[in-house]
Amino acid sequence: MQNQKEPSLFISLIPVVILILFLSFNVVVFSDNSSFGPNQISLLIAAMVSAILGVAVLKIPYKDLEKKALDTVSVATQPITILLIVGALIAIWILNGVVPSMIFYGVKLINPTAFLPIALIICSIVSVATGSSWSTVGTVGIALIGIGKTLGIPDGMVAGAIVSGSYFGDKMSPLSDTTNLAPAMAGADLFDHIKHMFYTTVPAFLITLIIFIILGLSFSAESLNTQEIDQILNVINQNFNISLWLFTLPAIVLILVKMKVPAIPALLAGVVIGVVYAVVFQNGLLTKLASNNLNLKSGYENILAVTFDGFKMDSGNEVIDKLFSRGGMSSMLNTVWIIVMAMIFGGMMEVTGMLKTIAFKILSLVKGVGSLVSATIGSAIFLNITTSDQYIAIVVSGRMFKDAYLEYGLKPKNLSRAVEDGGTVTSVLVPWNTCGAYFSGIMGVPTMTYLPYAFFNLLCPVISIIIAMSGKTMERIEE
Repeated sequence: MQNQKEPSLFISLIPVVILILFLSFNVVVFSDNSSFGPNQISLLIAAMVSAILGVAVLKIPYKDLEKKALDTVSVATQPITILLIVGALIAIWILNGVVPSMIFYGVKLINPTAFLPIALIICSIVSVATGSSWSTVGTVGIALIGIGKTLGIPDGMVAGAIVSGSYFGDKMSPLSDTTNLAPAMAGADLFDHIKHMFYTTVPAFLITLIIFIILGLSFSAESLNTQEIDQILNVINQNFNISLWLFTLPAIVLILVKMKVPAIPALLAGVVIGVVYAVVFQNGLLTKLASNNLNLKSGYENILAVTFDGFKMDSGNEVIDKLFSRGGMSSMLNTVWIIVMAMIFGGMMEVTGMLKTIAFKILSLVKGVGSLVSATIGSAIFLNITTSDQYIAIVVSGRMFKDAYLEYGLKPKNLSRAVEDGGTVTSVLVPWNTCGAYFSGIMGVPTMTYLPYAFFNLLCPVISIIIAMSGKTMERIEE
């Protein structure tokens, strides 16, 4: 492996071009269903092309390629595990009444006109407090999607508000792993890094808030079918024991996350305690599921069935049945599939050296501070697309441009800000990236459906580049 040939830029771009062509064709042919099989196959084909070029052109033994590429799949083990646990958590939280209670009170209290900006602000507060966009969408996010459906607001808009708010905190909270990783790679101080991000993050958030306020004006209480909503609320009330006490469960999980309890045990605690809440608060529903013969065996059987296969609602109301028939570990298997295929492709590109060749070619085009920041952000986005993992995007782009920023006399916090503006917020916009696949799977909204409404995530890179080109806030190293 040490004596392998360096791939040319032409060779390195072949798998990327093939992947882009396949993915584009999939969107045209399959539309929103492209992530349910076609994209996975496209990623595998692109990985195969990388392997063939590695063996035939670069003379790398196939066994070495396969081993190194498959080793990269282990990077996705934690996200996959979290994804499966969250699938179980969603189903159990529907069974125990947590999600129905959130939706019930949310629909009663939230005005449709104010819903989108409120959803943005709620997710921003929770993500800042927890430092986790994943925990935010897995708790309040799923409730907000349900409320939005009930109020008749398009899924893409609601999901866009959730994504925007969740990534505001993921980017700005000192508890966030990416917020700590970016300055660590750049050699900057954590709190200097956070303060420096205010110049790009706050304008992006304020513009996003204004856009959602404007969009919300098209949804008024007068345009709602109040009779249908009352019917939905009645069906929820008839099938679940609705209680404010149920809100203590998500509060417990958020407290655990804020206490820096690792994600997997915190979410597992949410599932286990959720089962206890189901027994305490939804005894009537458990009895109904057990065909009025609730005992230890039938209760255990039904709870496990919900955990692995999701909650199945049969109320006779089409809206409610669609809203609550979801969750379960099995519902996340398609997302797991796309993550595994994406990591194999990214691994092949990295092992063959093609990724490195493309990255250094980008670096050679830098001719000034503005283009340096643009190249940093562009590389982070490119790495999100090709390696399918935001951590790889942050680490590789941070390492690659570190010396260049020093040569231009720029403080490391300029690099860490650019890395976050390009790497952190755009990961959720790529359907086959671990973040994009996770958010799409949890919310039940395809990535390409919410992408046009994820205004915060789209604005951050643009604002960052504009500010860099103006020279404002680009702090230089003092003599």
